[in-house]
Amino acid sequence: MVNTASLFSLENKTVLITGGGRGLGKAMAFHLARCGARTWITGRNEDTLETTCHEAAAEGLVLQSLVMDVSNVPAMREAMARFEHISPTLDILINNAGNENLCPSDDVDEALWDRLLDTNLKGAFFAAQQAARLMKNGGSIINLASLTSAAGVARAVPYSASKSGILGLTRSLAVEWAPREIRVNALAPGYFHTDMTASFFDDAAWREKMLSGIPLGRFGLPDDLAGPLQFFCSSASAYITGQVLYVDGGTLCAL
Repeated sequence: MVNTASLFSLENKTVLITGGGRGLGKAMAFHLARCGARTWITGRNEDTLETTCHEAAAEGLVLQSLVMDVSNVPAMREAMARFEHISPTLDILINNAGNENLCPSDDVDEALWDRLLDTNLKGAFFAAQQAARLMKNGGSIINLASLTSAAGVARAVPYSASKSGILGLTRSLAVEWAPREIRVNALAPGYFHTDMTASFFDDAAWREKMLSGIPLGRFGLPDDLAGPLQFFCSSASAYITGQVLYVDGGTLCAL
């Protein structure tokens, strides 16, 4: 008989979350720490990481931090070398670091394109590459996709391109790394209120329009990602790789 509790257990698993100092990354870090995982958060801002670690400690949780900018590959490699010295093994990587910027396509310049793609897609690949080296006994990589991975959104071409690329990245790595028992999947959140999306949610007309297209009738809450995240992290999804799970209240199926 299958022990359901053990299937979803993350006790003593080592997890690294990029962009874990705020927003959905922070919420995911707190959830995984509550599940008993040794949880590391990374980001570019040391003060933000320290604040998040202190907030976790106030709840009796332990988070450890690593300053790392995934858009700067040489610097990221140096940071991962420091991490490897402290924690020579890694079980789970959550590629969460991301940038978003709405801009008419006619006004997109090379700097904006590079900033979004360097973090959202290039950074995700090289973070996965570095993490896979430490997954000596197999592991799980979860990439953060988006509704824009599957649906066109006006004024979001660089972001949409990066998140569509995440799907190709996820599927190709899943096939290539399966012999190493490294599973690669993607979570695609719908409309969640975070620091990065706050400017959208401040617009009452935007909120009304978006809410009308969500069959479940509400925006996503950080806790809505907890179950899908734990599923992909744990052995409950041991025979699943190369897949994307949309956590969107039914938005995509209603288009």
